[in-house]
Amino acid sequence: MTSTLLSSLTTSAVGGPAGTFIEARTEADIIDAIRTADAAGEQVLIISGGSNLLISDDGFPGTVVRIASEGFTVNAEDSCGGVAVVVQAGHNWDQLVEHAVRHAWSGIEALSGIPGSTGATPVQNVGAYGADVSQTIAAVRTWDRERNAVRTFTNSELQFGYRDSILKRTTVNGSPRYIVLTVEFQLPIGRMSAPIRYAELARALGVEPGKRAYATDVRREVLRLRASKGMVWDAADRDTYSTGSFFTNPIVPAEVAEALPESAPRYPAGADGLVKLSAAWLIDQAGFGKGFGLEQDSVSGGRASLSTKHTLAITNRGAAGRQTWWPWPARCGPASNAASALNCTRSRCSSGWSCSPPSVRRALPEHFRGAHEADAQPVRVR
Repeated sequence: MTSTLLSSLTTSAVGGPAGTFIEARTEADIIDAIRTADAAGEQVLIISGGSNLLISDDGFPGTVVRIASEGFTVNAEDSCGGVAVVVQAGHNWDQLVEHAVRHAWSGIEALSGIPGSTGATPVQNVGAYGADVSQTIAAVRTWDRERNAVRTFTNSELQFGYRDSILKRTTVNGSPRYIVLTVEFQLPIGRMSAPIRYAELARALGVEPGKRAYATDVRREVLRLRASKGMVWDAADRDTYSTGSFFTNPIVPAEVAEALPESAPRYPAGADGLVKLSAAWLIDQAGFGKGFGLEQDSVSGGRASLSTKHTLAITNRGAAGRQTWWPWPARCGPASNAASALNCTRSRCSSGWSCSPPSVRRALPEHFRGAHEADAQPVRVR
């Protein structure tokens, strides 16, 4: 094991040492590190922004490759009246968004404040406030570990879905087949935003859903809204020591949604006969309020708890390790092997604890999946 503690590289501040640690600053470095580890039969963990990982206190025994490539190039040709921006995988995502808004490149302003690297964004089609990267990504250049060759995916080949892509579906036990090298975005030129699709953001901007606003205003309001929910990193705020929104909003048949109380939030799911529900509402109805934590722990002095600002994030209050984070909370059942926050929510709902109709209880276990809204799917590296 090296002396590099992975907790220092993750937003949850959880994780032991790396077996071998390599910081790859160029595309050639990335490919060489992956090829060498694969040839040696080493386990490989890819890390960049560290906002989608929950790593064991024992660390990771294999090779950890930190993607640290930075920068982007701009090509105004063949870009349909906009700009084609090719971004290195390790480039900080919010720095790209800030630059885009400042230079009147529109389309990604609603994704302001999301932590992590640009290379992570296509993996689970990162989205927030009614926007996602599938709307602006033109191509993703990757290293294919099975074929030992570079492969470029077009937008359609990426098979984007809700928090999903072919890059995510070919990742097994946290080990991706395709390593993102660069991401190309197609961004319109203009100071107005893309249409505002999210009702909360539209209200904050004083516009009707579907209308546009100045991209600078959209960025300002998104950052404000995210900060109010602990979703903008702040070293002084323990609510931001997390992997972000841990649960995807379940998409269920319309008849399931109809069985919920009228007060239950519902959103269009983009397909006939399907409705998107609010994971936050369901979790709260299952008995997990803001600040809910381990038994006998206060939030201020505890180890791990739900955020005090919203129910979708599990946070490190200062002394959490993987053992207090993942088998959590103990009050969900005896011992706590089967009682992670996720499984506890599932078990509460499937057993009817504070959940509404049986049809909803049947749907929830299938649809609740851990996923950081901002990066790739959380990988629990044990």
